[in-house]
Amino acid sequence: MNSIEVIQVENQHAWDEYVANSLAANPYHCYDWQQAIKDTYGHQTYAMAAIGEQHPSSPQSLSQSTRDIAGILPLVHINSYIFGNQLVSMPFFDHGGVLSDNQAVEKKLIDSAIEMGRKLKVRSIELRHLVKLTCLPHHEGPSEIQSKDQATPTTFEYSQPPYLEGISAKWSMQSHKVRLLMNLPSSSELLMKGFKSKLRSQINRPIKEGLIAIIGGIELIDDFYQVFCANMRDLGSPVHAKAFPRSVVQHFSEKAKIVVVYYGQKPIAASIMVGFKELMINPWASSLRQFSRFSANMLLYWTMLSYACDHGFKSFDFGRSTPDEGTYRFKTQWGAEPQNMYWYSIWLGNSLPPITINTEGTMRKNRAIAELAWQRLPLSVTKWIGPLIRKYISL
Repeated sequence: MNSIEVIQVENQHAWDEYVANSLAANPYHCYDWQQAIKDTYGHQTYAMAAIGEQHPSSPQSLSQSTRDIAGILPLVHINSYIFGNQLVSMPFFDHGGVLSDNQAVEKKLIDSAIEMGRKLKVRSIELRHLVKLTCLPHHEGPSEIQSKDQATPTTFEYSQPPYLEGISAKWSMQSHKVRLLMNLPSSSELLMKGFKSKLRSQINRPIKEGLIAIIGGIELIDDFYQVFCANMRDLGSPVHAKAFPRSVVQHFSEKAKIVVVYYGQKPIAASIMVGFKELMINPWASSLRQFSRFSANMLLYWTMLSYACDHGFKSFDFGRSTPDEGTYRFKTQWGAEPQNMYWYSIWLGNSLPPITINTEGTMRKNRAIAELAWQRLPLSVTKWIGPLIRKYISL
């Protein structure tokens, strides 16, 4: 490929067709995730695509506009006086990042993101990956990307185009959290047979208690959000606006399902799942602590897994967790296996990428204080204030 140009794509069909035909694509590369974020919070989104000469191996069944695409990078601009100014791919979710045909395209997209970041005066660019970037050194921790005349033996030499001459940027990579992925059999019957007797009894317990699970669409959004709000308050975390999960379900239409577990008429556990190729993902799942004795979360996850099996999905993504913590152990008991995730941060200007042990300890302490204070607020207050804060927190 002799010439690569990065443009802003407005053709959603071409974008999603490229994603659908890429083996390396992850669910959050789909165009509608950007649109749901923009519709809900008004954040500016940038659907960056590398356009180059058509690859000879491109399937002729693809549209011409799709065959011209050699790589994509979805970016969302989040700018807050309190939480900072950054570009993220993708905020609020586990994955995103660069999707490209080769290393040259990958580098071109990163170059373009840096150029855009400097124009927007962002502090950092965050890229959330399931695989390591090929154009950056493969080690965890801080490093630098610089033009050749500034490079030193301990600095990664990063080839930059003329418009980036003289600009240096630091970068860091973290892989402290893992994605938990479970392979699925061809039916829910085979899935249940494969579980140990202890797990089967845990699944049957909420059913014996009279709990029922319903799978539906947008008509269940109010019951989902009722559980979601209470759970986030109990965790000490600001909740998303109801418009966000609603927008996701609406944008993905038949690919998205809401699951709600009821005790009588009361929703006590709920989740949203979205299908992507042969993978089912679960971006949100919650249950009410005061009903934990019923193990509603066991019925909730069994309902999602059994639906995924019976509808032809080959794997289920439980989302990210920290190894050996409670949610990690809960997910691995189903048979989910950990896979590394690689979150890159490119720091622009005078920003400082490394977080020292002392700084990290202080951050943990402050976060614990904030969580405790949030847990003590009335639910009605957190439901009102939460979305105003959450829209600027990229995690």
